[in-house]
Amino acid sequence: MIHHLSLPAQNPRHVTEVLAELFGGTVTGFGSYPNSLIVWAGDDAGTALEVYPVGTEMLPQPGAGQAQFRHHPSATGFTATHAAVSMERSEADILVLAHREGWRAIRLSRGWNDVIEFWIENRMMLELMTPAMAQDYMREAQRLKPRGAG
Repeated sequence: MIHHLSLPAQNPRHVTEVLAELFGGTVTGFGSYPNSLIVWAGDDAGTALEVYPVGTEMLPQPGAGQAQFRHHPSATGFTATHAAVSMERSEADILVLAHREGWRAIRLSRGWNDVIEFWIENRMMLELMTPAMAQDYMREAQRLKPRGAG
């Protein structure tokens, strides 16, 4: 289970406020790097999205230290990293919020289930799933689960 995920944003404050509205969550400060914030979804899994300024890079620290951060000023904010996230929101709710923000959002098929590609600042994609979409996804995930696995 993934409990949190980090993503880049040109305007971390605004993005976290929109995501908090979308998830029905709470925004708090996040001390790892300047101008970084975290959205807590408020679910039983402790799901959270860390939002860093575009160009933030995380590097391993030599030895036993924690990850280090640096800023890459020419970063575009585009990335192949994304997440599929299920939520208790309707497709219409998601599309209205994206439209209000001027962010691309479109329902697309991924084969056995549909998702809504929700493009934060039109740079970073989340695949959002309504309860029905998540049910289809989980049905296929269970089918593919190795025999004898939990």
